[in-house]
Amino acid sequence: MEWQYILFHFIGGLGLFLFGIKFMSDGLQKTAGSKMRKLLEKYTSNPVKGVLVGIVVTILLATSTGTTVMAIGLVNAGLMTLRQAIGVIMGANIGTTMTAFIVGIKIENYALPIIAAGAFFLFFLKKKVYQYIGQVIFGFGMLFLGLRTMSDALKPLREVQLFYDLTVELSHNPVLGVLVGTIFTVIVQSSSATIGILQSLADEGLIPLRAALPVLFGDNIGTTITAVLASIGASVAAKRAALVHVIFNVVGTIIFVIALPLVYHVVLWMGSDVNIRMQIAYAHGLFNTTNTLLFLPLVSVLAFIVTKLIPGEMKELEFRPKYLDSRLLNTPSVALGQAKHEILRMGGIAREILNDAVNFFFSRDEKLANLALQKEELVNELDKKITEYLVKIQQNALNSQDSEKASILMQTLNDLERIGDHAENLVELANYSISHKVVFSEEALNEMKQMISLTDQVIHKAVTALEKDDEELAREVLTLESELDRLEHEYRKNHIARLNHNLCNGNAGAVFLDVLRNLERMGDHSKNIAQYVLYGD
Repeated sequence: MEWQYILFHFIGGLGLFLFGIKFMSDGLQKTAGSKMRKLLEKYTSNPVKGVLVGIVVTILLATSTGTTVMAIGLVNAGLMTLRQAIGVIMGANIGTTMTAFIVGIKIENYALPIIAAGAFFLFFLKKKVYQYIGQVIFGFGMLFLGLRTMSDALKPLREVQLFYDLTVELSHNPVLGVLVGTIFTVIVQSSSATIGILQSLADEGLIPLRAALPVLFGDNIGTTITAVLASIGASVAAKRAALVHVIFNVVGTIIFVIALPLVYHVVLWMGSDVNIRMQIAYAHGLFNTTNTLLFLPLVSVLAFIVTKLIPGEMKELEFRPKYLDSRLLNTPSVALGQAKHEILRMGGIAREILNDAVNFFFSRDEKLANLALQKEELVNELDKKITEYLVKIQQNALNSQDSEKASILMQTLNDLERIGDHAENLVELANYSISHKVVFSEEALNEMKQMISLTDQVIHKAVTALEKDDEELAREVLTLESELDRLEHEYRKNHIARLNHNLCNGNAGAVFLDVLRNLERMGDHSKNIAQYVLYGD
């Protein structure tokens, strides 16, 4: 028995398989990743839609883990509610069965020509979209090459009595099978890979279908570990979403293990004329689809359970306008009031982006960076929706007062969106500082903190002045903005002095100046808002 051959080929084949899935997934995400994320954000208004969107996104991205982690990230940012995320997670479990069906199609003999086709796209076609397609094809071929390598490595195990005894034990002890599948998937961190290995074992006659089913169910439990890891240190909402994923698969496994004889006969009936690899794919699809149908009417119950198990306050931002109502467009004065409410909400979020970006700058906590970037996307979405709403209002015959008000709101909207952009720039500067190991002098840090504090005050007072139409507060904004300009000029001079005395290096100096510039520009946009309050259009 060539144990070295088995070990090397199995590990190498597993590596090729995992690389193939990852490379194919990355190619799909490059072509459609941002669109898929927007699909998740926009079209999950109820659990049924969430399931459908989760299926589509997972099939297109070739990874349920990616979809689930994405959903948890959106919940963590407050851009998706827990009920929406539950539907998406259920859909992701169904969508991931596509990989098992792909493996069920025995085309590994064509793995090398598929890789060659992918390489042609990657190296001989210049357009990015064709290179991404090549990446998908190349990854697809590598997946099957890895599968064939693993299958070749597993063949000699048919002669090992110990392995035969283990499969017999698995046939009689489904709980052991579940445990094996769970542990293996936790180690490999990919249910697609472990299910692919299971399909290869079955195809080589090393494990019968009845013994394979509990292992398959355990694979589904093991894959939840990624969602749990993604939720560590995240918001209460994200932790609850991850727990839903665990409950969904654990309870489903318990039900299917209890009903194992029935499940076994149903799978045999469904796959009476296909190979055992495809039968396992059918079983995987049956497990996740049935599980979803069982739990879909119980979304509210699931949400209640995880809320009790993980207590705490949960803030959820709606990733859509809260105050815009198309039914009010025929009453322009009321519609303008609603638009103003939405703009004030947007202003509050823009200020939150600044605070998240600043906290990331000083703490280096990656979660704060993601939070800031997700909120900036929310600001951009609100900017688009409010603009469309204001344009519709202006299509009505407005009196001079409403016309002026609409114009002011449109300009205010632009200023708030730009504040969000400058806050996003601070995230990028923080990332640059981390990657280039930029170190700031104590004096530079203190100066930045003073500028940040004053900028936050200016934004807050400008939004409040707009909300209350408070001219006195607007004048205070102009005074503070002048002070912000003065500090920016003074701190620039201080920075040059530090450079001349070698108290600051070039990298730190460049970041410092860019931080000051972005803060000063936020002050300028706040000043614009204050001037709208004082002087109108």
